[in-house]
Amino acid sequence: MSIDVIVVGLGFGADFVPIYQAHDSVGRVAVVDSDPARTTAVADRLGIADRFASLDEALAAPGWDAVHLLTPVALHAGQVQQVLKSGRHCASAVPMATTLEDLDQLVAAQEDAGRNYMMMETAVYSREYFHARSLLESGRLGRLSYFRGEHLQNLDGFPPYWLGYPPMHYVTHALSPALALAGTRAESVRCLGSSPLTPDRIGVAGPGYGTEAALFQLPGELVANVTMSFFQLGRSYLEGFSVYGDEGALEWPQLEGGPMKEFSLQALAPGRRGRAVDERDVRPEGAPELLPESLRPFTAGGHGGSHPHLVHEFVSSIVEERRPRVDARTAATWTAPGICAHQSALQGGAEVLVPDYGIS
Repeated sequence: MSIDVIVVGLGFGADFVPIYQAHDSVGRVAVVDSDPARTTAVADRLGIADRFASLDEALAAPGWDAVHLLTPVALHAGQVQQVLKSGRHCASAVPMATTLEDLDQLVAAQEDAGRNYMMMETAVYSREYFHARSLLESGRLGRLSYFRGEHLQNLDGFPPYWLGYPPMHYVTHALSPALALAGTRAESVRCLGSSPLTPDRIGVAGPGYGTEAALFQLPGELVANVTMSFFQLGRSYLEGFSVYGDEGALEWPQLEGGPMKEFSLQALAPGRRGRAVDERDVRPEGAPELLPESLRPFTAGGHGGSHPHLVHEFVSSIVEERRPRVDARTAATWTAPGICAHQSALQGGAEVLVPDYGIS
């Protein structure tokens, strides 16, 4: 079985086009962008004949099995519903949506359409995540004890639609590894805002904070501590997660591109500062063996080499007629905690319960 795919949004999205072209289960690939010059440049460079000026035009064309949306966040909820209602399968960049109401509508739209929806969360297909999962499955971490996630990025100078964007609305990169490793959800959150936005940085979301720090309560008295910052923070880019167990740990590097730090407790007599700890620098290789040969070269790319894994999972879920790993309910489960965290920050840190989307 072969499927035809439309890629919408050719900024970040241009990286995915050649991966779809290389996939053995993909036939035609079409491209769409609001900038005609960019559409032409990408299509010409990659030898793509099928190109559309808008999503509306693409969905009006006959055929085409699936659409991958890499458009601005504010468009995700409406465009996903539009794609699903057209009878196509849909993948979208993160986050799934920015309101709980939209999450509910998207879950219902996916189930009504009977088509696949996948949120393309890079963090849970990165080489770093695969390494953390192997440590957990091998027992080297022991029992999970604590998670930490961070995403620090100055968005000054980004396109206007990012102006005043609530940091916690983009929490999935920092939180989803914890939820995926633990196989669970966030039950509640307490979040505080730091550094109120200056008037020149307040956007359509209204007054908020440059930085938001949250404690997410997971079942079993497990906590994930996540800090998100998009404005008014003089620090270089950092996006990653650390996971701690009672026998070992894995920490994200403090500087982008540095090695992860792996820790392992040894069964030695306690010293003044606890048991002895072995530590070593690691540069995970990812899991290329999970990919077909044609996609393995793409694991050298950005976002921890996640892009070919995302494409393969989305395409395979359609061909095999099964739900994708990050389906609509899982995507809502990973997105809602950030929406609730921002609500908590606006309420001075009050506890906010996170909806349960019934993932198994």
